[in-house]
Amino acid sequence: MKTKRIVWRAAKTAAIFLISVLVLSLLVFVVSRLAPGDPLVSFYGERAEKLKPAERAAAEARLGLDQPILRQYALWLKGALRGEFGISYKYKMDVLEVIRARLPFTLRLGGIGFLLTFFLALGLGVLCARHEDKGLDRALCKIGTVTSCIPEFWMSLMLILVFAVSLRVLPSSGAYDVGKADDLESRITHLILPLTVVVLGHLWYYAYMVRNKMLEEMRMDYVLLAKSKGLGRKKILYRHCLRNVLPSYLSIMAISVPHVLGGTYIVESVFSYPGLGTLSYESARYKDYNLLMVLCILSGALVIACNLLAQALSERIDPRMRAQEAIDTWEADTDG
Repeated sequence: MKTKRIVWRAAKTAAIFLISVLVLSLLVFVVSRLAPGDPLVSFYGERAEKLKPAERAAAEARLGLDQPILRQYALWLKGALRGEFGISYKYKMDVLEVIRARLPFTLRLGGIGFLLTFFLALGLGVLCARHEDKGLDRALCKIGTVTSCIPEFWMSLMLILVFAVSLRVLPSSGAYDVGKADDLESRITHLILPLTVVVLGHLWYYAYMVRNKMLEEMRMDYVLLAKSKGLGRKKILYRHCLRNVLPSYLSIMAISVPHVLGGTYIVESVFSYPGLGTLSYESARYKDYNLLMVLCILSGALVIACNLLAQALSERIDPRMRAQEAIDTWEADTDG
């Protein structure tokens, strides 16, 4: 019976994921084609403006843009199911090849930023909860309030102005110096400013969340009981409260992926960091439909998968959810 429940749950999750991605692809396809702009400019450049009506019609037919939107989507979906996503209008090459060249940069910036945010927010949140309403807690909260209110693009510009323009100690754009693609030091120095913005743009929001959850947990009845038995505040905080907060925090961090991913895309655009964020901006600006479709589906699929993962983590780690699952299984076996 338990095996059947696991199989059913896995099948249900897979169905939700596939249907969500399919609906997302349809929405992106329709909205991108209804948006103003000329995709021929992306493919032909300035020559597109000089095309005669007959030449323009032939060019649209060559790219499949002369068909009704739903017909275009059906043809695109048929090719996508075979792993054929078309060519990039701007780069004149397979869209997967274009994305494959840029993906490592986004994984590096977003991945490191996500992990740093995760661990620093946890540490700051616990630290503030441990020193509740004391000088350290109030100071960190005030600093966090200020930094969390600064938009990421404005923070990026300020850091560029200070460290790249005024002090000239860090580069302002790119992923490495010209001709130094294999130089690790060059890559690290180009990563410092974008990574700083990604972390600071999200750190305090989740640190506050950890702090509030820890304080809420410390006011539970079992904490009062532990205090009455002589357990110290530090031991209660780390041994009991933190353990009970972690499951929900892991779920929140999984759900936070779109938040961090969106911030990473913005930072990449400001710093001209050659990742998927910059590529997404270019594909939307130049109406590079095929490239835009894959980028949106890739980002959307990641967000949907992380949301489903967050739910699975909550059900797996949280002891209260495990207990409820055990009760449901026992009731099902009893009824059977």
